[in-house]
Amino acid sequence: MSVQKEIEELRQQLEHHNRLYYIQAKPEISDREFDKMMKRLEQLEEAHPEYDSPDSPTKKVGGAPIEGFQTIAHRLPMLSIDNIFELDGLKEFETRICKLLGEEQVELTAEYKIDGVAVSLVYENGHLVQGVTRGDGQSGDDITHNVRTIGGVPLRLNAKKPPALLEIRGEAYISNSDFQVLNVEMQEQGKEPFANPRNTTAGGLKLLDPKLCAKRKIRFFAHGIGAVEGVDFQTHVKYLDAIQEMGIPATPNVKAFPNLEKTMEHAQTMMDDLHSLDFEVDGIVLKVNRFDQRDQLGNTSKSPRWVVAYKWERYEAVTRAESIVFQVGKTGTVTPVANLEPVQIAGTTVSRASLHNRDEMQRLGIQIGDWVVVEKAGKIIPHVVRVEEHRRDGSQQELEFPTHCPECNTELVQDEGGVYIRCPNPECPATVRETLRYYASRQAMDIEGMGIKMIEQLLESGLLKGLADIYRLDEHYEDLINLERQGEKSIDNLLAGIESSKQQPLWRLLTGLNIRHVGASNARILEREFGTIDEITKQSEEDLADVNEIGPVIAGSVYNFFHSDFGQKLIADLKEEGLNMGTPVSKQEKPAGALEGKTVVVTGTLSRFTRDQAKEFIEKHGGKASGSVSSKTDYLVAGENAGSKLTKAQSLEVPVLSEDEFLALLGED
Repeated sequence: MSVQKEIEELRQQLEHHNRLYYIQAKPEISDREFDKMMKRLEQLEEAHPEYDSPDSPTKKVGGAPIEGFQTIAHRLPMLSIDNIFELDGLKEFETRICKLLGEEQVELTAEYKIDGVAVSLVYENGHLVQGVTRGDGQSGDDITHNVRTIGGVPLRLNAKKPPALLEIRGEAYISNSDFQVLNVEMQEQGKEPFANPRNTTAGGLKLLDPKLCAKRKIRFFAHGIGAVEGVDFQTHVKYLDAIQEMGIPATPNVKAFPNLEKTMEHAQTMMDDLHSLDFEVDGIVLKVNRFDQRDQLGNTSKSPRWVVAYKWERYEAVTRAESIVFQVGKTGTVTPVANLEPVQIAGTTVSRASLHNRDEMQRLGIQIGDWVVVEKAGKIIPHVVRVEEHRRDGSQQELEFPTHCPECNTELVQDEGGVYIRCPNPECPATVRETLRYYASRQAMDIEGMGIKMIEQLLESGLLKGLADIYRLDEHYEDLINLERQGEKSIDNLLAGIESSKQQPLWRLLTGLNIRHVGASNARILEREFGTIDEITKQSEEDLADVNEIGPVIAGSVYNFFHSDFGQKLIADLKEEGLNMGTPVSKQEKPAGALEGKTVVVTGTLSRFTRDQAKEFIEKHGGKASGSVSSKTDYLVAGENAGSKLTKAQSLEVPVLSEDEFLALLGED
């Protein structure tokens, strides 16, 4: 192989592995192997300067220190984002933009607000030519020499025909795991540790020597767009997908939704997953997805009208992890929990924090006795952000994740393709206890007087071993009265609550059975579709999966439960105790009629229905109510002030019905 060929192949391989590491988070080689390839390339380039290239991976940490920063005017202003701290403000945001656009609803995206430093990257014909800080929004400091060192920022875009000009805006940050390593290194050098990742990032970008900046291991997430020439992305999601293909790391998990309600449902899952992130977040940003609508909305003097940040105050404290215990939940999930030295955070005492799963434990590298940073953001449950490894004194103890259940010693199993590790024993004491608690809770069978303290006493006394035993407690009246802090009145109330629960609707029973992936919403769907436990049991896995909003994962879980020995015995016992097992769905009651298999969209203001009533009416006649018009839409029902949906339906030649025509079609008055 010629020298030139080897140099080209090494460059391509290094760029490939950079994309795997920073964008896909799926490295194929170790850091040592990567460094070895980089060293070989450096040697070849030094020996053969005729093959030098400004885009070579070796130039990522090259160049001499600069004398000072130049001020650069932004091609387009880098405006700040309006912040809100209450959910009501999001509804006001939606109302405002819908009014300005003349639409009933507007497609929105949700993304993490990374707590970093705003940076603009400018590419000309695919080559990185400039990196600039936000500054005052009109102009910022030229930090090109340091931007070239940022992990994941390519010196040349991975595109055959790159845009003539592409300004990518985003956030520079240091990951929590890299920050831990940095502080250990600072301690080893006898220096003061850094305070937090954001300040360390900001300080690194203002260093005059790029080699020193490179040591801070700064990374980048793209989240915005500036000046562009030679390309039209149309939407925010398409833009992020496109730049990812070009080799730029984009803010993760960004999706578009038809309205605020659906967007906030997704945002809630994002907030629930904060603990799994390796970077700091202080909010969720909502943006109008379509760029033409953004242009129409425009900007105020300070902020764009098409974006808002739902922010929360971040409160942190440093405390010690005194111990780590493993808890077994109602579905057998084994969760590590850190017992903390009590610490005040945002006015509350925090003494425990979930570590969620084995992968999270390993990512944090937490040991018993470690000093840890605990964060409480808004109303979100406290979680461990990172370990202060530089404060270790040798007294810490490593702890392995158990291989057997800490409650019943059954060998643990890991979810296929998932991160959770479970006890598969349905009769595990911990699983039984948590299942009983959930079964009696307001989310499920709502049994008054049956809280966790009562359940623990009943289990300890041997009066309760499983769900069916709840309905046999009346046989042990004297034993119940003799329980600690119990009297005739409280026991009478408990037994009355148990008796009353026998008549709870089927969906509540399905919820309380603790079938994986089946909560109240899916339980309602199963009851509406099949009516009875027996009818659900008769279905094949494929039949269950065909039900709208059920799908193969939930179907598999339901099928396996009702065909397991444990599930069949439990249902038989509950039947014997006289519980409501549902009501058969007659052919007349089943959704059928003129809309069977049809998708219907409603737009505008209706005189006879609210939006929810219209949805129920569509489903009653066998149809599916949808919120957006597409080529798969069968009918659009248009009321007063119908907006863009009507225009789109007409362009797609979707049949448009007035409210009267809709009722006539269904034979309704």
